[in-house]
Amino acid sequence: MNDFPDGFFDRADPADDREFYLPPRFVQHIDEGAIAAASAFYDEIGTTGRVLDLMSSWVSHLPRRPEHLTVLGMNRAELAANEMAHEAVRHDLNADPVLPFADATFDACVCTVSVDYLTDPVAVFAEVGRVLVPGGVFATTFSNRCFPTKAVRGWLASDDRTRVAIVGEYFRRSGAFDTPVARDCGAPGDPLYAVWARTPTG
Repeated sequence: MNDFPDGFFDRADPADDREFYLPPRFVQHIDEGAIAAASAFYDEIGTTGRVLDLMSSWVSHLPRRPEHLTVLGMNRAELAANEMAHEAVRHDLNADPVLPFADATFDACVCTVSVDYLTDPVAVFAEVGRVLVPGGVFATTFSNRCFPTKAVRGWLASDDRTRVAIVGEYFRRSGAFDTPVARDCGAPGDPLYAVWARTPTG
């Protein structure tokens, strides 16, 4: 992809995200088949050490509780209800893309069905690269389900194949990762796609 067009990261609802995410939503945003596909994928890439669940909620779609799980999201009640979490951090990445963690804090980072809401994704991806150890993995999974008023316009205007390319471009432009890899996770109902990459080791 070339430069993102003007208005790509605009949203139908530009109001403060804290207002939108103030009421807790204890619901699943993808169906059981897509949830199972996400869990199997995260198991395959390795999410057993120190893991950051980015833009998280009351459920982390990991196959099992890792050594230490930090969940970062917008709603305190949802984060507090996450039974896998060891630590919960409320942080609005669209207001401030800088992650409140030291360099090389995590072995892995996941972002499940939320990458479409980022208004400055390249900055966020660069921050994820900073807080990962060398060789650490950042994995994004996404479907065609979303809150349409909060997803960026460029995402809503794209098909699934283009969305895979968009996320790959976020990785490349961040300058923090090796070449990203993409996959159709083959979920039987809601589609699920994964794009992931590792931080350089040399």
